[in-house]
Amino acid sequence: MLGVLGCVGELFGASVLRVEVQPVWSGAPLMAGQVVSPDKDGLRITRLDFLLSNLALQRLDGSWLESRDWFALISLEKGRLQAEADGIPAEKFTAIRFDVGVPPAINKMDPARWEPGHVLHPEVCGLHWGLMGGYIFMALEGHTGSGEQTSGFSYHLANDPNVAHVVLPVDLQGGGPLTLRLELDAQTLLAGVLSKDSLATHSREGDPLAAQLRGQVEKAFRVVTVSHDLYQAAEAAEKAATLPPGTHAYPLAITERFPKPALPADNPLTVEAVALGKKLFHDTRLSINNSQSCASCHLQSAAFSDPRQLSLGAEGQVGKRNAMALVNLAWGQGFFWDGRAKTLREQVLMPVQDKHEMNETLESVEKKLSQDQELVADFKKAFGSSGITAERIAKALEQHLITLISQESRFDKAVRKVAELSEEEKRGLQLFVTEHDPKRGLFGADCFHCHGGTLLTDHQFHNNGLLLTPEDTGRMKVTGAEADQGEFKTPTLRNIALTAPYMHDGRFGTLEEVVEHYSSGVKRSATLDPNLAKHPVEGIRLSAEDRQALVAFLKTLTDEAFARPSTTDSAPSLSQLRAEN
Repeated sequence: MLGVLGCVGELFGASVLRVEVQPVWSGAPLMAGQVVSPDKDGLRITRLDFLLSNLALQRLDGSWLESRDWFALISLEKGRLQAEADGIPAEKFTAIRFDVGVPPAINKMDPARWEPGHVLHPEVCGLHWGLMGGYIFMALEGHTGSGEQTSGFSYHLANDPNVAHVVLPVDLQGGGPLTLRLELDAQTLLAGVLSKDSLATHSREGDPLAAQLRGQVEKAFRVVTVSHDLYQAAEAAEKAATLPPGTHAYPLAITERFPKPALPADNPLTVEAVALGKKLFHDTRLSINNSQSCASCHLQSAAFSDPRQLSLGAEGQVGKRNAMALVNLAWGQGFFWDGRAKTLREQVLMPVQDKHEMNETLESVEKKLSQDQELVADFKKAFGSSGITAERIAKALEQHLITLISQESRFDKAVRKVAELSEEEKRGLQLFVTEHDPKRGLFGADCFHCHGGTLLTDHQFHNNGLLLTPEDTGRMKVTGAEADQGEFKTPTLRNIALTAPYMHDGRFGTLEEVVEHYSSGVKRSATLDPNLAKHPVEGIRLSAEDRQALVAFLKTLTDEAFARPSTTDSAPSLSQLRAEN
């Protein structure tokens, strides 16, 4: 099973609970070997490994649903921070319980019985005492100081009386996929334990330090979030370069229902650079007269699109096309309606220099931003060294845009069986995924060829039968190929109800108009997409009821949380912009 780090136990039922454990220090993700208190004692934790067992969930009546033979290994150094349990039944639970350690019978058992790959196999967990017998339940090791003043500490929690019992209140609804995110506070683990007089414990009988450490383990966990979905493991999604000094990896949460993204290996996501990118996204100094930011034409309340038919530039110049929604760009291929930017990093600087948009030079932007000492500090924090350059601006914006992931629509929840579509919406979905082929008795809307998959776009360029103007021939303007005439990039349908007006030039104001176009308004040409050209000349002629059902389904693709405006959104409101038109 993907992402399984421990042996998956069996609870009665048919769903998966994934437990993610993130060690933290001062609320920030902890990395092995990271200096967490440079101003004090150079403290760094090099190892934080522990075994989990006896997973259980508390029912509403107070009884416990207990696992069988469930074990997991969590290792900071190895990046093993997940465990799973199968089959959580469709009922509510009010608490989760697990042990840090293993039951006495397992602890006394010959470890040679475990199959290769099992988390209790000594070569897998590295937490067995060998000839001394028994497991180390938790290994917490590291250093303090620096140079010749460096000291080491080694705290090993072991032996049956020192099994830590963790109970956490939680609100869980079983019956579907679940991800439970926990934090493990390393400061709590070490509080009052670490001193010059107590740099080690190996949990000998009667050792008060071991008893203290066990008690602090039981208090160090807390529930962060509960999500009715499963998310890709970070190591599966990222093959990135070393993080800049002093930065922290950004916890990008991507559902396993989405394809794995190819994130930029030379620009690993960090908390600091993502925050900088968001700040730059809202910075009007990127424009020639300091009046316009990226957010001016990409409103979060409109799913990061522009409610105006054509965007206006910093000096009032009218744009040529409708601003595309910025969503799920981690999977993007060829940016803008015509694909003229090959990468997201290339794309983010083009509006700054475009005479119809911000109309500014990169040299001027660098100079203006470099006069802001707070921003200078932000760049140093994000990149590990001083300097504001166009390349760093692009990298920060790229990181911010990659985090704009939409995956929590009502349709997504219905797929995970935590929401229900109406009969009309189900009819719309059926039309969406059904071909229109009257000769075979199929009378669908045939949307899925270009808008299929969980991302609801094929990222390709198609001529979708619009009556075009000679001034804008689409992809052909970039490639020069006649075969690309009238082709434009397929936008995602996620949040489509929020991103009006529609098409590259914003010609349609409502979803109803869009559906009517594909039903009976497609214009034929030599480059019309084959999946539209195969339809009858008169169109697919959906009934009024079917058109209404299709629109109803499209509205289930709205991700309310994604479109909730942030407090830093300085752009005009949706109603203001629509009033301008």
